[in-house]
Amino acid sequence: MSLALSIRKRLDTGARSFTLDVCFEMRSQRAVLFGPSGSGKTLTLQAIAGLLDPDDGVIRAGEHTLFDRSRLINLKPQARHVGYLFQDYALFPHLNVRQNIAFGLHRGWSNPSRRSIHADVEYWLDILELRNVSRNYPSQLSGGQKQRVGLARALVPRPRLLLLDEPFSAIDQTLRTRMRKELCSLQTRLNIPMLLITHDTEDLTAFGEQVIELSNGRVQ
Repeated sequence: MSLALSIRKRLDTGARSFTLDVCFEMRSQRAVLFGPSGSGKTLTLQAIAGLLDPDDGVIRAGEHTLFDRSRLINLKPQARHVGYLFQDYALFPHLNVRQNIAFGLHRGWSNPSRRSIHADVEYWLDILELRNVSRNYPSQLSGGQKQRVGLARALVPRPRLLLLDEPFSAIDQTLRTRMRKELCSLQTRLNIPMLLITHDTEDLTAFGEQVIELSNGRVQ
């Protein structure tokens, strides 16, 4: 599945203004948005996921239009079928591992039950080797375990596209090397297009089939 976007968004934060003006097409199964902090990488992912509304432009994933300002199309995040792994993993501290993963399937305001069993949740507990900590809470997990829980939650709804916001920044260097290999292997098995953002050159080596460099809100 290809991803194509051409978007513009102006943000004013007190004395500073920033304009995101990004246009690119993702043509590979693994692409990296690369650039320094503040270049607009996370804002770009948020726009694709439906967490940020551009002022103008178009976002298409394959044959599906996710956003088109001129045609008044702006799909809700859950209707975009996009998995998102946040930089800090954004796990719910009051939910255990099983509940955090199940939240990716959950609809409504109540939390997933501690006792509920869902085949897709059970699948990811096994695939990502989380079954032995399934009753643990985020405060009881290592950095690598938190990352895998966040990844499972992003993957359990079976997304058409996976977005990852600096997925290795919160873990130490030794674990980072292993988790890169695990993510590469998982992405190959699932065959899900993946767009990863980073400012780490080692991530480019591991995932950079296509590299899109951002600086000051624009593709270089």
